[in-house]
Amino acid sequence: MIRSIRGAVVALSSSLLLAAAPAAVAQAPYPAKPVRLVVPFSAGSATDILARIIGTKMSEGGTYQVIVDNRPGAGGTLGATGVAKAAPDGYTLILVSVGHAINATLYPRLAYDTVKDFAPVSLVATVPNVLVVSAGSKYKSVHDLVTAARAAPGKLNFDSAGSGSSTHLSGEMFRMQAGIDIVHIPYKGTGEALTDVMAGRGDMMFAPTVSAMPFVRQGKLRALAVTTARRSSSLPDIPTVAESGLPGYAFDSWFGILAPAGTPKEIVDTLNADIGKALAAPDVRERLAAQGAEPKRSSPQEFASYIQAEIGKLAPVIRQSGALAGQ
Repeated sequence: MIRSIRGAVVALSSSLLLAAAPAAVAQAPYPAKPVRLVVPFSAGSATDILARIIGTKMSEGGTYQVIVDNRPGAGGTLGATGVAKAAPDGYTLILVSVGHAINATLYPRLAYDTVKDFAPVSLVATVPNVLVVSAGSKYKSVHDLVTAARAAPGKLNFDSAGSGSSTHLSGEMFRMQAGIDIVHIPYKGTGEALTDVMAGRGDMMFAPTVSAMPFVRQGKLRALAVTTARRSSSLPDIPTVAESGLPGYAFDSWFGILAPAGTPKEIVDTLNADIGKALAAPDVRERLAAQGAEPKRSSPQEFASYIQAEIGKLAPVIRQSGALAGQ
């Protein structure tokens, strides 16, 4: 009888310990393990470069490690779908670009809601696209490109990182405002597109400065103009498209970090603070400036409003470009 009672007590104690184990894990202070930062584009893309700069700095604090996980495909929607469905525990994040706002209009039937399925953490940086040609190209200015395109409609082409990407829409805006006929050549990523431009197989590309400027400095690409309304502070010698003959032309690219919807506010605030510290570090600011990127931290609420404003602003451009899926 005593032996049976002892056995029951031992069994009960074991059951209580097992039941308490998950609770103990759940109550562990954040962060208790590495954080996965999904990049929905290929290695070498602007998003990838920024993710590695920021992720490395966040990992230096020793509190936790940020692991960059490239999940390219479907214009960034593949990676976004995975993160939208991930556990809202702060251990899965995504670094999105302006393409996140573009996709809200570009794809009528996404597997996620661009606004409702994510918890904005912080804007990270703004990056102008830069119009580049190969170093050996005969085109030395925006005027040269426009003149050649008008003389031979449909003969010149422009590469992009994919249909509906910021690199595509920058080119479409250029085509529409200049009143020229140039052919869009979509690739599966920025790196592949730039490779063909450098080789002379593509006539031009509106590429993120983060990806293009290293090749410009190496003498493999020639930068003709930036897409922003004003000259970039990190690229003061490169004129804007607007001042190069197309008044009113302006296209901005941006990058920011999101978590799955439902992520606790205290975790979002912790991540926002850590991102702020990383962006404030002199070496990070120097590395971003070298890529033509300007650090731009925001509060989670500011980033949420910014995304919604961008969706509204870009929707008509996408529809006019013909990039809308199904058109």
